[in-house]
Amino acid sequence: MDAAIVGVSVMAAAWLRFDMDIALATESSILAFAGVAATVQLVVGLTAGLVQHQHRRGSFEETSQVAWSTLVVGLALVGVRIVTDWFPVPRSLPFIVPVVSLVGMFALRFVVRSYRWGRHRMNDDDEAVIVYGAGEGGRQLIRALTRDTSTSGKLVPVAVIDDDPRKRRMHIDGLRVVGGADRLAEVVDRTDATTLAVAMPSLPAERLREIRDLARAHQLELLVLPPVGRLLGPASGADLHKLNLEDLLGRQRITMDPASISASITGKRVLVTGAGGSIGSELARQISRFSPAKLVLLDRDESALHSTQMSLTGRALLDDGTLALCDIRDKDALQRVFERERPEVVFHAAALKHLTLLEQFPLEAWQTNVLGTANVLAAAEAADVETFVNISTDKAANPTCVLGYSKRLAERLTAEFADGHKGMFVSVRFGNVLGSRGSVITAFTAQIEQGGPVTITHPDVERFFMLIPEASQLVLQAAAIGANGDVMVLDMGQPVKILDVARTLIDLSGKSDVEVVFTGLRPGEKMSEELFAPGEEVISAGHSLINKVEVPAMSVDQVANADVAQPEDARQWMLSQSVQEVVQS
Repeated sequence: MDAAIVGVSVMAAAWLRFDMDIALATESSILAFAGVAATVQLVVGLTAGLVQHQHRRGSFEETSQVAWSTLVVGLALVGVRIVTDWFPVPRSLPFIVPVVSLVGMFALRFVVRSYRWGRHRMNDDDEAVIVYGAGEGGRQLIRALTRDTSTSGKLVPVAVIDDDPRKRRMHIDGLRVVGGADRLAEVVDRTDATTLAVAMPSLPAERLREIRDLARAHQLELLVLPPVGRLLGPASGADLHKLNLEDLLGRQRITMDPASISASITGKRVLVTGAGGSIGSELARQISRFSPAKLVLLDRDESALHSTQMSLTGRALLDDGTLALCDIRDKDALQRVFERERPEVVFHAAALKHLTLLEQFPLEAWQTNVLGTANVLAAAEAADVETFVNISTDKAANPTCVLGYSKRLAERLTAEFADGHKGMFVSVRFGNVLGSRGSVITAFTAQIEQGGPVTITHPDVERFFMLIPEASQLVLQAAAIGANGDVMVLDMGQPVKILDVARTLIDLSGKSDVEVVFTGLRPGEKMSEELFAPGEEVISAGHSLINKVEVPAMSVDQVANADVAQPEDARQWMLSQSVQEVVQS
């Protein structure tokens, strides 16, 4: 085609030279010169690799190569006309031909690409994709998918939708934005698409869950782009992944203040109780990055301590003096550990946490979560601890179960030590943590692996969720900015339905035949958890993801003198304190 354009350009140049006389422009000498020009262009084009190499369209490489080949042809034609008498054509012709042919060659490419623009060829095993999002992420994704050179089995964009009315009728690589998600059914029918790709990395989790339901209703596979912070460079097809729990939660990236955290930890002796647990072990890993003078791991589970030390150091010989095998119920053993280590900062993560079990064994909750916390507080006060951080739970806000009652009392005991004791004593309250030992995720995964059914108490039950590293980072931040006696409450985002979590795990497993069975709410279980109790005044703690409230103090003597001998005594005593607090407030 380029050679043909050069040949035509010779006749066009002659036509212009002879005042648009078509007869003179098609004389035999002109036609012969056009044939030579076309032959030279063909040879130069093949030699220069214009046909063999695939350049990015409109790129400098392609433009320069086309211009270079045209220049070479022009110089050859000038030589033929000036040096020889083979072709009696006007001497100006060789100078005009390159200009006309260059315009023609660029015009050819424009016309062909305009025709091909948006006409994506599909093989039998390619997947037709509807891209949701016409912003920067959507543009990058469509262009990346369009440039995919795979011969088969690739994702081919066939339509774009976006809920922003300002983007309607916009074109991206030949694909027009046809409307919002409300037109998805129409687009699916027209394109036979099998996949919906969400190309909006900043999309709120609530909207993402709605789109997930929409995709399921139209039997579309749902793929999503990760948040911008996790993208390495422009978005591409390789970045797309199936909806996972992190997408479902839509947790925003944590912005910490390393300086304030470093000031509270670096160069200080730090002790973590419950260091073998999910939160305690991650806290230990986060703390170790801030170079404490010594990090002591305390737990009653020797295997859990071994695992945490291995994750910290890559070796777990258990002989470096950083481990304390101790039960927080054992007041004397706890005192000996604190006297020996003299910690300056304590993170108290040791606790019993399974709601259903503690409903059956309330005395265990009393002895560990209440008396155990009192023991740790007393040992910390005796060792002149500078900062004490009690890890609490959202179930302590307006509690309705033994776990909530016991953790509420732990918050109140911590608040009591803040009044009249040396050091700073704060609590940090947050909800469920994804991936923690014994969490609903672990239970669902095991049930799915066994083929089901997945058991859920109620279709509308919902919970706050947070990732383990995220929770640990915010705990450190809360400890750094907390004020004495406060309960720091982490922003958990919007609650997520447990049914959504189960369905997402089932989708990820690929076992679509796994059944979901509803068993009914368990004793003490709420339909929705709360982060704040009625009457608590919510105050900003100076961080976008952390607020704080105050809780009434409870003395250690009051707990020590409680008449608790039997399991039911423990339940009733903790319940009575909760009722009294409500009445007083």
